[in-house]
Amino acid sequence: MAKEQPSPKTMNPVFEVIIFVIIGAALLWFGYTLFVRLNFSSRRESSKSNRNKPLQPEGEGIPGDPQICPVCSAKLGEGELVSSAAFPSLNGGNDRFMHIKGCIYCLGGERDRVCPVCRAVLNWDEILVSRLFERHGRRSHVHVIGCTRCKGPR
Repeated sequence: MAKEQPSPKTMNPVFEVIIFVIIGAALLWFGYTLFVRLNFSSRRESSKSNRNKPLQPEGEGIPGDPQICPVCSAKLGEGELVSSAAFPSLNGGNDRFMHIKGCIYCLGGERDRVCPVCRAVLNWDEILVSRLFERHGRRSHVHVIGCTRCKGPR
């Protein structure tokens, strides 16, 4: 009588699934690293090269329009803000006093700082006095009263 040789055992199906999950996770990590991370690093390098370029406003605007500096009338790009300080309301209403210093172009000395009320050229330490009206559901409104020369303390 000849003994039968045992056939080679096949892998357990649960063990096969675990192996495939591990291989899939490794391939996903490799693909993420290869395509996504390398793409983000190239974007960061290009944005760093843009930082070294001199700042220039997009053009001239009309004071009072959105995205326009009220001090030098420069059109502001996306993310460029006007330096200002708003104070708490004195009467509990929706209006507050606000001091406007200017944008990056006029504070940097690239453009003349001009009061929109009296048209006087402002020094670096002079500000615009204004009122900020907060409106619920809409953008806030800023009304420039004047500079420290024409509407300052008397």
